Amino acid sequence: MIAERLHRVQERIAQAAERAGRRAEDITLIAVSKTKPAEDLLAAYRAGQRHFGENYIQEFAAKSADLRDMPDAVFHFIGKLQSNKTAAAARFFHVIQTVASMKVARRLENAASPLDVFIEVKLSAEDTKGGLAEEHIGELRDYIAQCKNLTPRGLMCMPPWFEDAEQTRPYFKRLRELGEKHQLRELSMGMSHDLEVAIAEGATMVRVGSAIFGERNYSK
Repeated sequence: MIAERLHRVQERIAQAAERAGRRAEDITLIAVSKTKPAEDLLAAYRAGQRHFGENYIQEFAAKSADLRDMPDAVFHFIGKLQSNKTAAAARFFHVIQTVASMKVARRLENAASPLDVFIEVKLSAEDTKGGLAEEHIGELRDYIAQCKNLTPRGLMCMPPWFEDAEQTRPYFKRLRELGEKHQLRELSMGMSHDLEVAIAEGATMVRVGSAIFGERNYSK
C-alpha cells in the first residue's frame, strides 16, 4: 500500500513538473513520517524513497534504532526547533529545515555536526506558524554561510491551509522571490494537497506525509 501511494505521489510530481516545464528529477520528495512506525519508513525505503521528514526529535530518536537497514536515507527535521534541542537535532538529522533565529543557528554550529540547513520564513500572520521575518533573512544567511559546520541550502515555508490549494500560490511565489533575492535556490514548500501549485512556483522539495503513509493517528 505504501509503495503504491508513493508511486502515485511520484507521478503527481512528474506531471506537475512537466506542466511547469521542469524536470521531475530536480524536485526532491520528502516523505513526512511523523507519528508513523519504523516499519512504514522501511516500506517506503524498500520502494525507493530516500528522503524522510520528521517533526519530533524524541519520537524519531525512539525509532531510529530500527532504521539501521536504511544506510543511505537522509533525515530532515521539519518541526519547530527549540534552542535547547539543537544538540539532539544535530545528532539524529542530516538536514534542519526550520532554522529561524541566530540563537538556533549558533547552537547548531556549536553542536559540531555537519548539517545542511534551511531558513524557515514566516509568510503568514497566523500565530501557530513559525519562521523568521523576511527582513532578517540576509543576516541569518550570512552568518550560516561563514559557519564551519552549517551549509545554507535554501528557504522553507509553511503557508496557511486552504481548502482550495490555489490560494497557497501567493505564499509559494513570495518564497521563490525571496530565494532569488538572497541567492538561496533550494525551496522547500508544498505538501500533499498543494504540491502541484508549489512545483509550478519553483519548489525544489515537497514534503508529503498523508498521501504516502495515510492519515496520522495522534491518539497513540
